[in-house]
Amino acid sequence: MSAAMDTESTYSGYSHYSGHSKKAHRQGRDRHKSPRSKDGSRSEKSVTIQTPPAEPLLGNDASRAEEGQDDNWGETTTAITGTSEHSISQEDIARISKDLEDSVGLDCKRYLGLTVAAVLGLLVFLTPIAFILLPQILWRDDLEPCGTVCEGLFISVAFKLLILLIGTWALFFRQPKADLPRVFVFRALLLVLIFLFVFSYWLFYGVRILDSKDTNYQGIVQYAVSLVDALLFIHYLAIVLLELRQLQPMFTVKVVRSTDGESRYYSLGHLSIQRAALVVLENYYRDFTVYNPALLTASKSRAAKHMAGLKVYNVDGPGNNASGQSRAMIAAAARRRDSSHNELYYEEADHERRVKKRRARLVVAVEEAFTHIKRLQAEEQQKAPGEMMDPREAAQAIFPSMARALQKYLRTTRQQQYHSMESILQHLSFCITNNMTPKAFLERYLNPGPTLQYDRDRWFSKQWTLVSEEAVTSRLQDGIVFVLKCLDFSLVVNVKKIPFIKLSEEFIDPKSHKFVLRLQSETSV
Repeated sequence: MSAAMDTESTYSGYSHYSGHSKKAHRQGRDRHKSPRSKDGSRSEKSVTIQTPPAEPLLGNDASRAEEGQDDNWGETTTAITGTSEHSISQEDIARISKDLEDSVGLDCKRYLGLTVAAVLGLLVFLTPIAFILLPQILWRDDLEPCGTVCEGLFISVAFKLLILLIGTWALFFRQPKADLPRVFVFRALLLVLIFLFVFSYWLFYGVRILDSKDTNYQGIVQYAVSLVDALLFIHYLAIVLLELRQLQPMFTVKVVRSTDGESRYYSLGHLSIQRAALVVLENYYRDFTVYNPALLTASKSRAAKHMAGLKVYNVDGPGNNASGQSRAMIAAAARRRDSSHNELYYEEADHERRVKKRRARLVVAVEEAFTHIKRLQAEEQQKAPGEMMDPREAAQAIFPSMARALQKYLRTTRQQQYHSMESILQHLSFCITNNMTPKAFLERYLNPGPTLQYDRDRWFSKQWTLVSEEAVTSRLQDGIVFVLKCLDFSLVVNVKKIPFIKLSEEFIDPKSHKFVLRLQSETSV
């Protein structure tokens, strides 16, 4: 009770700030609470995918700050800055501590798996060598001479171990792309199979060779060669299970972003749910446009403005509950819905007009700026050495002439939080270096590109949560739906099995293509 009173008093301390800051703070609280709306159901299982370390999503507050501003706010507004105090609730503390515990557990699990795999791999490569060297060390004088046959077997074992080493390095020693919530089933089965296989070979070697001190050295070397051959076959099995099995498309998944409804379709093979989620995230950063929450504030502000104009009068006295008032407000909003489409139409038309106007000004400004620079040839560089500039200096020289038009266009299209001045200068110097046209320079700003196009600190989400009713290690099936959640939005994935297609063949004789011209009296030829 005291914690709740402290939290309430803390939030009440913000009353002296502007109404815009209250709105941004309230949206931030709603955003943190929204992911916990329906995830507590017992029929769902929630696990976490931990991606390599990076910064979380940034720029959301800046996008919300722009929703109530016009295009010329920089010329007509006076900004007053100051310091503010931030509060944190008990729920935030519990969530942060849970995230830290999950990250520590994932790191321990990852390093434990790498350690076990490294130790087992070292044991596999040292076992054939130990089989050959132990008789030479323990009872060398009692061994039968082997001669040329053993030397040929030595060469065979050496090259097979080299091939196995290269194949193992190419298949297993890769930089991990993500930390999956559960173990990879096929990889774990292969590790168990290799361990049992090597253990059985050591057991047979200890009972039949070490205890009896077998003097047939050629048979011992051939025993080591058979072990290496079997390891090569296990490596081939690993390639089939880990790489080739998933190549054939078997399912089509539809990925929908929950905020704006943008969707993509992908084809997947035989994968588990967690590995399918990893493939979806890799394609998301490449194919989906960057998530811009500022584009979603127009509809919210329009709905809030409609509800703000409604007044509810309680004619039944103070004993009536609030549910009746809510129903009355919803009914009144439904009656006003007939006139809201006109407002939406004119708002969108005015926005498109302003975007086209800013776009035309930007294109003209950039084209004029690019006409002021010229690449010098080798003989021209010797004539005027004092007037030469490198690409960075040239970009800084022409940027002020286009900065105002670019700034207004980015604010009108609400992209300003994704393009800093430094990134624009770097892109401009890159275009100048590679003799790119003004149209190529503007492509990044006129058409919102994929998420990977922007800086990592402005879009990269450190942690994704996988929510599924089925176990994440189970394979994909027709009709499975799972959700990938991050801080601001979620990706809803719907799995459909590719149907079985039956093709039939029909032969047409080329000589059967014969035609007759039919003439009528009223037809003109």
